[in-house]
Amino acid sequence: MSKSSDPRHFFESEQVAPAFIFNAQQAKRERRDAKSSNKYGKPIVLKSKILSAIADPRSSSSAILVAESAGSVRHVKFGDEPDSKTVYRGPSAPVTCVAVGGPNQKILFAGSWDKCIWSWDIDSQKPARKYAGHTDFIKTIVTARLGGTDILISGGADKRIIVWDVSTGKELHVLQDSVLNMLAVQALAIDPIQTTVDEVYLFSASSDPHIRRWKIRLDSWKQVVDEVPQSSTERRTLLEHETSIYKLVFDQESDEVDLWTASGDGTAKCLARGSGFVSDDVFEHGDHVKAIAVTGTWVITAGRDEDIKFWDRSTGTSYCSMQGHYDEVTDMVIVGDSLCSVGIDGTIRTWPLTKALLDVAIKEQDVDTEEKGKETGKEIGQEGLLSREEEAELAALMEDDD
Repeated sequence: MSKSSDPRHFFESEQVAPAFIFNAQQAKRERRDAKSSNKYGKPIVLKSKILSAIADPRSSSSAILVAESAGSVRHVKFGDEPDSKTVYRGPSAPVTCVAVGGPNQKILFAGSWDKCIWSWDIDSQKPARKYAGHTDFIKTIVTARLGGTDILISGGADKRIIVWDVSTGKELHVLQDSVLNMLAVQALAIDPIQTTVDEVYLFSASSDPHIRRWKIRLDSWKQVVDEVPQSSTERRTLLEHETSIYKLVFDQESDEVDLWTASGDGTAKCLARGSGFVSDDVFEHGDHVKAIAVTGTWVITAGRDEDIKFWDRSTGTSYCSMQGHYDEVTDMVIVGDSLCSVGIDGTIRTWPLTKALLDVAIKEQDVDTEEKGKETGKEIGQEGLLSREEEAELAALMEDDD
């Protein structure tokens, strides 16, 4: 008897899931199918899920590198004639994260579900070294130069952070919290202010609500622990969220270079450097926040609810919510004067960052929404499609978050 590999069929048996989940999944698919044809954000459509993205460091304004669930990294160029033909292949499992580093910033790295980090010459696409040492999925990678040596730092579902020598492939260090149990590592960010030639100052976030800090040298490492004034206690972690933290971003456009976070508790926060990285501003997105981007004007959040939310940075108030993606948004990248968003729906969408052009996009969506509401409002209500709130409840019920 043949078996379908179509994910649409995974829950279509009452033996697999209760009837109410089956019906909810069906309604969820119907809503997403109805939304999938929209052209908001000028979508570039790929054939697999997009799990993360970075700006191409060789191009100042027109290209990104995306991690695909098909097991590849794809170079996507924007413009009048978008190009997504350049592909770096090797892994047979989904690629979850990408980074560029090594000598002269010429090596492309990709972390995969196969527990390895793959690498290629970024210009020739020729495969290079493979880094094996994790015992579970790779979730995040960053690169740096330390004491004249190019290093790669990776975090995985095995609850470990590994520091690698890029040229030799050797593990230099394995970082773990010896006191508080650290869950799957979700995000890494290097502090550009406290990092020196001989010491990398690293922030890490996990499936637990703790943010940890690490000082890394070629021959040693240690976890940063703060002494609490007028107290016998110590602060081993930054505890500003209630649950998993998916993204860490340093805002290098501001003088303070504060740390911004995105969390499964439905919020994005600014942890102010001047206050010892204590929460200063809180943005209530509402559902799991998987991605965050910051400019001088905007704080932008996105995640499981599919919308791209723009917040006025000066006032902290919501400015607009842009629709387009029809599944979870996994990452956002600022490229020139645009914001690029990517998601599980396999689309790459671009949004203007200038207020005048953003207002035009908002008006276009408002007009379309009003017209569609008049035409199909009653019909959709009769079909029993899930509301956003119901979808969030369903996702929470079925989620198996590590």
